[in-house]
Amino acid sequence: MLFDIRTIVGALLGSYGVILIITGLAYNTAAEEAKTGGINVNLWSGIGMAAVALAFLVWALLRPVVPSEPPPPAAEDAPTNES
Repeated sequence: MLFDIRTIVGALLGSYGVILIITGLAYNTAAEEAKTGGINVNLWSGIGMAAVALAFLVWALLRPVVPSEPPPPAAEDAPTNES
């Protein structure tokens, strides 16, 4: 599961989401809200990214990738016990 692309994408989106949530909560000024029409874009983008990251990680946990088994060897390739 560690090298599943869903885990990697989920971790990346989650880390960016946490950074944006912290930025939205800590550095929300009136000048920045005036630029965006009164919406805290960093906070809402971070929440959205964190939700998508959680969805990716839940998806990877509920539907893990199972490698298929190799086909059995053919009859002519099988070793014989002749002396």
